[in-house]
Amino acid sequence: MYRYFFKRFFDFLIAFVGLILFAPIFIIVTIGLFIANQGKPFFFQKRPGRNGKIFSIVKFKTMNDKKDENGNLLSDADRLTGIGSFVRKTSLDEIPQLINVLKGDMALIGPRPLLPQYLPLYNMEQKRRHDVRPGITGWAQVNGRNAISWKRKFELDVWYVDHLSFSLDVKIFFLTIKKVFIKEGISQEGQATTEAFNGFN
Repeated sequence: MYRYFFKRFFDFLIAFVGLILFAPIFIIVTIGLFIANQGKPFFFQKRPGRNGKIFSIVKFKTMNDKKDENGNLLSDADRLTGIGSFVRKTSLDEIPQLINVLKGDMALIGPRPLLPQYLPLYNMEQKRRHDVRPGITGWAQVNGRNAISWKRKFELDVWYVDHLSFSLDVKIFFLTIKKVFIKEGISQEGQATTEAFNGFN
């Protein structure tokens, strides 16, 4: 019953209340990023949701659009702004995704939505991460986030799908709060975020 009804009900309710409570922070961060990113405080990107259905995720834009002399974007580390680094480390960049939760594209807790180009690279077991709505945080995020391998991340995602329950979601919720304060697993060593998935990680 929780998986098929109450989870969505709680997601909507908490996301609605969360947007109201975080409104002052939302406004302040938006203004700061508007200035840092030449009028572009938000980042929109296509991501696969439940059953692989594509939707547009919204996040705070933590990196600028600077390019090299050949017109190619610089590395993530080189494009990460000062305020963007702070927003990322404090996980404030996730706040706009509450809008995706209200719309039903995402859940508060579930496997993180990745890039559409990864879809053909998954094996049959890894594809099962799309059996549920993707989440703002999830089991993989509280067990290493970007600091663990893709293989381990997918193992944790599928484990969550198989063990989804109210008690597990509550546990992940409080572990997420802990991770935000101790700032663990935000990036892989030597990188601003994590390396791209190539099907063999």
